[in-house]
Amino acid sequence: MLRLISKRLVSAIPSIIGVLIVTFLLTRALPGDPAVYFAGPAASQEAIEQIRKALGLDKSLPEQFVVYVKDLVRGNLGNSIATGRPVVEEIATRLPASLELTLIGLIVSVGIAVPLGIAAATRPGSWIDHSCRIITTAGVSLPAFFSGLLLIYVLYYLLGWAPAPLGRLDIYASTPPHVTGLYLVDSLLARDGETFISALKQLALPAFTLAFFTLAPLARMTRASMLEVLSSDFIRTARASGLSKTKVIYGYAFRNAMLPVITTLGMVFSFLLGANVLVEKVFSWPGIGTFAIEALIASDYAPIQGFVLTMAMLYVALNLLIDILYIVIDPRVGFES
Repeated sequence: MLRLISKRLVSAIPSIIGVLIVTFLLTRALPGDPAVYFAGPAASQEAIEQIRKALGLDKSLPEQFVVYVKDLVRGNLGNSIATGRPVVEEIATRLPASLELTLIGLIVSVGIAVPLGIAAATRPGSWIDHSCRIITTAGVSLPAFFSGLLLIYVLYYLLGWAPAPLGRLDIYASTPPHVTGLYLVDSLLARDGETFISALKQLALPAFTLAFFTLAPLARMTRASMLEVLSSDFIRTARASGLSKTKVIYGYAFRNAMLPVITTLGMVFSFLLGANVLVEKVFSWPGIGTFAIEALIASDYAPIQGFVLTMAMLYVALNLLIDILYIVIDPRVGFES
């Protein structure tokens, strides 16, 4: 296991280096000048040149890249022009909000898609199977931001069931003591039920928006994988041996169908991190997606580079976790590696 983890981490190094180079070049290709944005519309050309020199933008691209790599080795991702704070602090402050939203959305998606896919596979051609196809088609067809706006219009504006989509907590709720940065966890640790309920209500709409966006691939893969396994010889043998339907479906069929579902789950998590950017903007969620969009508008290089690097590290950690889950579910994968 340790050898497999080491190999995966070593193989991820070229990918991280490629991400650094491509992100650095693409940020410099963005339209706009950070020095002009920071100086303001009334600034003179001399003031703009002084700011450009202070930001290090007067140097050539190779020199800027060398400085960026040196700072990165020291753990310095630079400072945000818009906020004036170090990018590391901004990401550390905002990342828990994005992770909480993404994880809750993933849990909701798995909780709906996997049982729906199993039910559709065990009853092919039934109304459950047709409902699964309709739901997955709608999930693929509707963009995440449109689903979010639709939910806000119906559940908040028309019916008044949902709270205002303005951040992580209601305006009357107090922020829980910081432990993990995840409001649900921190409020439980502080035994603050009121804050927990408020945070859960604020999470409901954006989390369901993300879940609806990722329902389709999970439900389809679960259905297809279960159909393939249910037609296998060992399932027919298990049924002929008199085992219960629950034991056959969940004890044998679903366990053997889990590997493709786990692979799709990793892809879905990647989709969620990408869709998170738009959903955070729609629901005024103070995560790193909102931070990245604001930095992109201002041509603020350091936050964009920090955001992309953080996403790349999350992808590496996620792929490593999937590899470990493969071995836990099916030890033969470890022997083959």
